[in-house]
Amino acid sequence: MTINKHKFFWSKIQKNLLILFFALQIVSCAKKENFKTESFKTSSGWGYSISYKEKIIIKQSIIPVINDTKSFSTEEEALKTAGLVVEKLKQNLSPTVTKNELILLKIKL
Repeated sequence: MTINKHKFFWSKIQKNLLILFFALQIVSCAKKENFKTESFKTSSGWGYSISYKEKIIIKQSIIPVINDTKSFSTEEEALKTAGLVVEKLKQNLSPTVTKNELILLKIKL
């Protein structure tokens, strides 16, 4: 009689663990909101926008921190800068970009 109780007890635990495992799988696969970057063409080059939850939070049509009102030369430069800003936002840092960071990204100023 005790053997049957023991088997019954372990089969119940196994079922509960299996249900818990599947529940954790579903929760871990849930869609997480991420930042979305897009480039856009300007009259003199390229710019970028960053969206979060389908809302544009940053739209940058010129290169920041330089005295000129000049757009990025290439789409790649705009997207590299957008990537830097997104990384800062993910780390809860200010999204401002410094001239030194642009130089490190090899952005033509």
